[in-house]
Amino acid sequence: MQQSNSVSQQEVVARLERLPLSSWQIKTRVIVGTATFFDAFDALAIAFILPAIIPLWHLKPGDIGWLISMGYVGQLVGALVGGWLAERFGRRPVIVASIFWFGLFSIACAFAWNYESLLTLRTLQGLGLGAEVPVAATYISELARARGRGRFVLLFELVFPVGILAAALLGRWIVPHLGWQYMFYIGGLPALLALFMMRLMPESPRWLAGRGQFGKAEAALSDIETRVERATGARLPPPQATSITPSKMNTDWRDLFRGIYLRRTLVLWVCWFATYLANYGLTTWLPSVYQQVFKLPLEQSLSYGLISSALGLCGSLLCALFIDRVGRRIWFACAFFGSAIALLTLWYIGPTTPERVLICTTLSFMCISTLSLAMYLYTSELYPTRMRALGSGTATAWLRIASIIGPVTVGALVGTAGGLGTVFLLFGVVVLVAGVIVVAFGIETKGRVLEDVSP
Repeated sequence: MQQSNSVSQQEVVARLERLPLSSWQIKTRVIVGTATFFDAFDALAIAFILPAIIPLWHLKPGDIGWLISMGYVGQLVGALVGGWLAERFGRRPVIVASIFWFGLFSIACAFAWNYESLLTLRTLQGLGLGAEVPVAATYISELARARGRGRFVLLFELVFPVGILAAALLGRWIVPHLGWQYMFYIGGLPALLALFMMRLMPESPRWLAGRGQFGKAEAALSDIETRVERATGARLPPPQATSITPSKMNTDWRDLFRGIYLRRTLVLWVCWFATYLANYGLTTWLPSVYQQVFKLPLEQSLSYGLISSALGLCGSLLCALFIDRVGRRIWFACAFFGSAIALLTLWYIGPTTPERVLICTTLSFMCISTLSLAMYLYTSELYPTRMRALGSGTATAWLRIASIIGPVTVGALVGTAGGLGTVFLLFGVVVLVAGVIVVAFGIETKGRVLEDVSP
């Protein structure tokens, strides 16, 4: 029985590793990526809605911070539950259910009548948002072969900053002209996609084999191979023998803290926390800071947010194209240190003008936005199939914790004596520490088969 299990898992890996890049993989990335696009759009829409509802509902800085953060409370729960469900029931059904959930509650947010109702609905919406992205990233990673996996996965993840940019672009025009509710209407569109995704997406063969469902794994592989051959117009080469170590099939959350995975888990948690403390702590607040602190008009405040989002997308594209050459460890260290330098410089010279804040925070965001994508890639590489979704969900829970703490921290500090300067000092130190930890304890994974990196 053990030998059959070993041969089956080895065959799955060998047959996936021989697949060339084809239009089928691209189509799969587009289908799953469309959902991730709207995930990012919905998550950041609140940043561009806030300047409109702050005067409407007479919100105080503390109220604003909680309105931003409570969405991430729901995402925290969704990330933990979604990862566990994906290990138990499969990647595909969890992706579909989470998309339908967050799309539905996005539409519900458009009907919020006061601060309390929007706070509640955004918390519920966060359940779907938190579950979708880590499970989707796990799914795409499990379909990718070792060679070029970084580019393959990150070109999929690139839709996340595109979603952020789209939220900025549409928010700049829609909020002043149509009203903030239409941002939530647009964010509800992915609920329609959920009806079609089950038919178009096969289940992960790696997950099926890892659960002992070898017949279904064979069927999923054959379906994928048929689609790839049809797309390329050529027969696939015979699979090459692999020497991977077969992994056990049962999922146990305690494995995250055993053996080689203890250090990996702790490094990932620190990196996730630092990345998103700076990322969402700043990006969700900056349009409101430009308006409330520097008294800029609404459209100019939204335009400044758009500039940061657009240049952040450029940084993410460079990461997708070059991370397979540079390597994960070096790229992560440089991005953390670059972000820290920009934030600490802004603290040192003083955030006294909106232009100074725009320049330094944009430079920081260009660095940190690359990590927002690459962390999904790196996390899926550092855990084996039996706990890849669970590990990704647990790690991204720290994303949500940071996303809760970051906006509340900004809201608490922005009115104090230190003001914005203290915020930039705090975030700069946190990302600097994360960079040191990556240098000291990170491992390189580029070009290695998933089962070789994480037995």
